[in-house]
Amino acid sequence: MNEILFFGDNEELKLIKNEPYQITKPIQFKFENENENENENENEKQIKQISSGSYSTIFLFKNGKAIEYLKENDSKQNPSKIQIENIQKVTVGYQNEAILTIEGNVFAKGKDINPKNLNEFINISSLIEDKNDRIIEDIVSGSNSIYLLTSNQNVYGIGSNESSQLGVDSNALPKTEKPILMMKNVSKIFSGNCSNHVFLLNSNKELFGCGDNRYGQLGLGKSRKKESKIQKLTKIQNIPKGKIIDIQCGCTHSIMLIENQNQNQNPKRKLYSCGYWRYNGFGKNQDTYEFTEIKSSLFENDDNILDFSVGFIDTLILTSNSKLIVFGYNYYGQLGTGNTKNQSIPIQIELPKLRFNEDISNYHVSCGYSKSFIYYSPFLSSFSNLEEDLIKLFRRKEFCDISFKTKNGEIIEAHKLILKYRLNQNQNQNEKLQEIISKKSIKESNQIFEIIYSNRIINPKLYSEIKEIINSNEKIEETMKKIYLNENENEKDFIIERKEKQYKFPKLILIMRSELYRGMFLSVTNDTSNKVTDYSELSNKSFQIFEYWIYSNQIKDDIEITQEIINEIKIGIDYFQLNQTNPNLFDLLIRKFNNQKKKNDCLIF
Repeated sequence: MNEILFFGDNEELKLIKNEPYQITKPIQFKFENENENENENENEKQIKQISSGSYSTIFLFKNGKAIEYLKENDSKQNPSKIQIENIQKVTVGYQNEAILTIEGNVFAKGKDINPKNLNEFINISSLIEDKNDRIIEDIVSGSNSIYLLTSNQNVYGIGSNESSQLGVDSNALPKTEKPILMMKNVSKIFSGNCSNHVFLLNSNKELFGCGDNRYGQLGLGKSRKKESKIQKLTKIQNIPKGKIIDIQCGCTHSIMLIENQNQNQNPKRKLYSCGYWRYNGFGKNQDTYEFTEIKSSLFENDDNILDFSVGFIDTLILTSNSKLIVFGYNYYGQLGTGNTKNQSIPIQIELPKLRFNEDISNYHVSCGYSKSFIYYSPFLSSFSNLEEDLIKLFRRKEFCDISFKTKNGEIIEAHKLILKYRLNQNQNQNEKLQEIISKKSIKESNQIFEIIYSNRIINPKLYSEIKEIINSNEKIEETMKKIYLNENENEKDFIIERKEKQYKFPKLILIMRSELYRGMFLSVTNDTSNKVTDYSELSNKSFQIFEYWIYSNQIKDDIEITQEIINEIKIGIDYFQLNQTNPNLFDLLIRKFNNQKKKNDCLIF
């Protein structure tokens, strides 16, 4: 059963019947049919994501299906099912919606997207002129625009450009119903459902922004505040030190989450903001034109920020000590304070007793234009981070080294290394695979490879044809361990050097596990063919832990953990910029260290 708390505007969408139009304290949200179909699989009922704007709210479930509540509909017709399958992510702006599917297609609707039919989803990714750039990895909505990050790390914008939020002169192009290329070599997009500005982070960790800057919400400094529109993507200077985890944009402000790595402490997350002080949606009592820290006694030394969300001019923060901290505009009761008074300083809101309170890290906050949600979304999907990385690698062609021909003679490329450990080793399965591909279209062939790479049944009909040649019951971490134990030296094409010893890795494995090497190898500018890196600060034992972790996402059973190793691993995580999963490497090390210590104490006793 889902656990969702709701507060804020309940008038237009009527999300909860028989409740007032302003719900000022968090209450339990339930779907009308939630108690039906008790025998459904957990993934059929579990919430994955909630996204809300002014005109609609979408609930995405773990099984890839979604429902929406629409403002213009009569409440009796809400909710309605979205007739799109295999949904990976949803994003809702002020007057638009976008849906990203597992296959990499994006369907969207809105007044600046499809003005002829506001309620019809159209495939906007298929409108990209470059056909090789139509597979999408991520989507983000602005107020009236939508941003697409492609598998080639290019960003496209579509919709309104009234504030130059698409990175071009708004007088020359006030809006576009076709995606236009904004920037290349991008790793992340940041915007907001009430925002007319956007930030782009490139693979070199440089941040760029454009769009509405009337209130200094781009963080360009006081001297740039007079420029109400930043028409070209401009580099943001004086960014706080650390790793940018997220940036969320309100109507008149922006909030950035930074993670600082410290050798002697656990990674600490802090919030920084810039923009207009009115209603205090950004945690300060005066205008700020550069990103500066949001300070409050509520952020204790042992507390950390798990999640945050920015709405119109309001902010919600969820901490590791189960605190919900809020501030900003509160006309609709969206801060959950029990009234509709604006909150000028951060305060803590008392939450109803949560059913899963022992694991607050599985909770998330989501702000709409005038409403807020807190929801439980544990890591249930078998489609793990590593599997998602494999899909991304399939869509990137730089390392492809084997070709297959479709029924129309078109060529589809793949990676020998991944196929080697995904297919049954008892027979020559590449020939069997070629026989199957030769009877399929290019679209079906792409789906077959996505099934093989992800180990997920994306298309049941195609899966039934190829399941005999796939090690379908094998977890991907076990596959990576096989590579670690049995790999041919000729397949290792990158050297990491530490002290006097060299370690060889396949670039593919490093790309899957490390943001550092993903940026290095997939950069369009850097030549890394012969690059050797030095990790001389790490001991042999620490490096062995990293080596095994990179392949298996596990820690060797026979490794004895010491405090010195833990300190080194903190440095190493920062070096490698590991793609951490839940639980992450550092947490497992601490757990193993404590278990070994208890065992030794018992033996002494």
